[in-house]
Amino acid sequence: MDNNHNINNPDTLGEDHVGTNMDTPLREDAFQMDNDLKIELISKHFKEIMHILGLDLEDESLKGTPMRVAKMFINEHFKGLDPRNRPMPTLFENKFKYKEMLVERDIHFFSTCEHHFVPIMGKAHLSYISSGKVIGLSKLNRIVDYYAKRPQVQERMTVQIATELMDVLETQDVAVVVDARHLCVASRGIKDICSSTVTSSYHGKFNDVQTRAEFLKYIGMPTE
Repeated sequence: MDNNHNINNPDTLGEDHVGTNMDTPLREDAFQMDNDLKIELISKHFKEIMHILGLDLEDESLKGTPMRVAKMFINEHFKGLDPRNRPMPTLFENKFKYKEMLVERDIHFFSTCEHHFVPIMGKAHLSYISSGKVIGLSKLNRIVDYYAKRPQVQERMTVQIATELMDVLETQDVAVVVDARHLCVASRGIKDICSSTVTSSYHGKFNDVQTRAEFLKYIGMPTE
């Protein structure tokens, strides 16, 4: 396919699930509007979408749907867009002088494909080697949740989580693997319900073949 045609055609743009930047694309004025007004406006516009679809908004089952969707978008599905929701990890001195890798595996998450606005469901596996500080375990889950709760591309989310861990822990020795199913693949298009997508981000000592192999063994993934 002609690449220029692919780039300029809104029907094909984004089909390859490749992000344009490590940062989530946000306008400069993204947070000038308060959440209550955002909910009000989203509810209004989603009501119009339902109307266009031909749904009867006077029906008892449907009349509250626009407001429910709006609240869900702001308070749940996309709360990770708001930097005020960024987790503030608590760090502790590594008093046990633990020098091996710490692995937190099978962190389940739900995200949203930014190309079709349908769910991404999967697991993240994180690891780091302490440079003198350790982090509360639940904060690792919160970091994953924060970056998952926004319209996402899996590659970008993987890098964002790894970058956050390096910044917070003040170490380059970080590894992240994300294994996820995309409903834009399973519920539309090719409708493949069995495949999953795996992405990774390795840094510091995890670029060493043996260290990486040890991490992959712990999370149950092949090393070759």
